[in-house]
Amino acid sequence: MYQHKSNLAAVLLCALLIPALAACGDDSTSAADSTTGAASADTSASPAASDADALGVTDPWVKAATEQDKMTGAFAVLVNDSDREITVVGATSTVNELTELHETVQNADGSMAMQPKDGGFVLPAGGTLELAPGGDHIMLMGLTRSLAAGATVEITLSLGDGSTKTIEATVKPFTGADENYQNGATQGNGDMGGDMGGDMGGDMGEMGGEH
Repeated sequence: MYQHKSNLAAVLLCALLIPALAACGDDSTSAADSTTGAASADTSASPAASDADALGVTDPWVKAATEQDKMTGAFAVLVNDSDREITVVGATSTVNELTELHETVQNADGSMAMQPKDGGFVLPAGGTLELAPGGDHIMLMGLTRSLAAGATVEITLSLGDGSTKTIEATVKPFTGADENYQNGATQGNGDMGGDMGGDMGGDMGEMGGEH
């Protein structure tokens, strides 16, 4: 009789312990699932690299000029290190009043002329674009100080995704690239001030033999 009661007690104890052990196992699994889920959420929430992070800029430089010249050009090699298209939509600098992205085109008479670049500078995935005298370049107009050879100019590029990239360009002496400015492209801009608005066409034309 005593043995029978002991066996019964053991059965009842097991019946009580099994659900408890099962519950412990469930909690452990749930905790693991929760941790895995959090890790997955963190991974998916990681932001993609901005266009500024993916854009490389090598050998940035600016043509030396005096404040009386009123304008000059900035050049560099742009490299797209991403698998998507990147567009430079604008630029600013602390040494001038108005900055434009320019291209050089050929007129009907064979002469070369500078004009604003419609749509900005577009770099395909993995592509490279050279900004150079006689080609695409950044035009700094309305200089507020002279730019002597050896000085540096800070230029901030505005990109299509809203990010910006600031570079330091070295001022260098340069003559060449026989091109003229397309008159009227930026004349009359209210931001330029009276003097600049009236003189821009002639000054840009004179720069053709130097830029």
